[in-house]
Formats: sequence, C-alpha cells, structure tokens
Amino acid sequence: MLLIDASVYIFRAFHSLPASITGHDGRPLNAVHGYATFLTGLLAGSGEREIAAAFDDSLTSSFRNEWYADYKSNRELPPEALTGQIAACRELTEALGITTLSSPRFEADDLIGTLAAGTTEPVTIVTSDKDLAQLLGAHDILWDYAREIRLDALAIRDKFGVTPTQIPDYLALVGDSVDNIPGVPGIGAKTAAALLERFSDLEAMLGDIEAVRTLALRGAASLADKLARHAGQARLSRRLAVIVTDIELTADQCRITRRAPDFKRLKALCDAQGIGVRLRTRLGLDASAA
Repeated sequence: MLLIDASVYIFRAFHSLPASITGHDGRPLNAVHGYATFLTGLLAGSGEREIAAAFDDSLTSSFRNEWYADYKSNRELPPEALTGQIAACRELTEALGITTLSSPRFEADDLIGTLAAGTTEPVTIVTSDKDLAQLLGAHDILWDYAREIRLDALAIRDKFGVTPTQIPDYLALVGDSVDNIPGVPGIGAKTAAALLERFSDLEAMLGDIEAVRTLALRGAASLADKLARHAGQARLSRRLAVIVTDIELTADQCRITRRAPDFKRLKALCDAQGIGVRLRTRLGLDASAA
C-alpha cells in the first residue's frame, strides 16, 4: 500500500518553482507542474496496486483547534495563486486513477493513519513529515521522496533516538514549530530522547518526577522542575501530536485499488488549465490528444 501526503508536495512545488510558469490565460501553474512531475515520477517507479492520496482541507477547522486555538496558527493560509492549483492537483490525481481523501475536520495525517491501521500489508507513506513516523510498524517505510530518503522503524530510532510509538511523547517534550505545538520549554531533542530511553512514555515520566531528578543527566533537577511546571502543556502537546487511526471512512474512501487513467478527463483538465505538450506527455497523453 502506497499512501501519499499530497499537500506536502503541492506546497513544495509552489514555493520552489517560479511563478512565471503559467497557463494560456496567465494563471500560475507552478504547483500543478511540480506536483504532476512528482506524482508521475512516483507512479512510474511504483508497483503498488493500492494507492491513495490524502489532502488537507482542515487548515483552520481541525478538531485539534478545539483543544488548542493556536494549533497551526503560525501557518499562512494558501495564497490565491495556489488555491485553484490545489483543486487542479487533486483532480489530476483522480484522473490518474488514484483515490483521494480529505476532511474538513481531520487532517491528511489522520486519513493516512486510518488507512494504514486498516491493513496488515506493508505500507509506504510518502511524506517529509516526521509526525507520520509514529505509524510505522516493523515492515513499513516512511519515504521522503524529494530527498530520496527511506526510513523504517529502526532508522527512526537511529534518527530520533526513540521508537515510532514514542514519537508523540517526543513531540510532547520538544514541541513542533511547524504545527505550533508548544512542548516543554528548555527540552531539546537529545534530552527528550534520553528521557524516553529511561521512561516508556510521557505519562510514566510525569508520574515519577522524583526519578527524573536522579537521572545521570546534566541539570536533572532543573529538568524535573520544568516537567512538573509544564506537565499540562506537555500532555496537551502529546494529545495534539497523536495521529487518529480510527476515522469512519466511506466505502469509496476505502476503495484504493488503482484504476486505469481517465485520459479524457486528463485532456479536459489540461485544456482547462492551459497545460502544455511536455507535461501532457508526462501524463500519458499522446501527441494527438495534446
């Protein structure tokens, strides 16, 4: 199973490619071009039959905002030059025979987590988001496609010093500036990993603050005080970092076996967006269709 964190690659394309890439009517097409290049390359090198792409619709309406109003408040909303391109990227994905998912309440991570939890087969998650590492089982892969980095559960342990299941506890301590998760002030990555080497999870740690004082860590007493003082914030941060894996999906959302490309739909999309011959060819449209 191949699960794609689509929004990551749309935003990456928009910010990395020049705005001078436009359609016949002058509208920006840089995100569409970059995302289409990514997606066609990914599919060309992939033999998976079960593929889905999750999109973020919940930029300001995630259920997590009900717990913490400032969740992701540091992120700007997509500019007008990108908004229409996101819709085109999703339509392009569907025209290539890939099921797409989104929700006004749940994030792409949660949709991916639910699909991953619903299979016993190995899963490859295509993303650059470390949060999704918490989903990895023994045979799963986190694939940062742009950097050509593939991480399994053991590699996650080597990289962060914690197991995949401890990633929410790790983020509860260090925070996450990307999602505006506060964490515990003054606790960095190395300290968090050392704490989680001793304690199985955040609750075990907060439940035995006195044991933290006795650890062979520099400033252990001060560290214990920080944890005690910010225990509520740490618990909130963990809650925000945990990916939901039990969303009630529709039958269509669960039907992720890849379909044959709909070339008529692809051509109509290319015509509407003013996509040129080179990208049409990448999408599988022949010269006569282009």
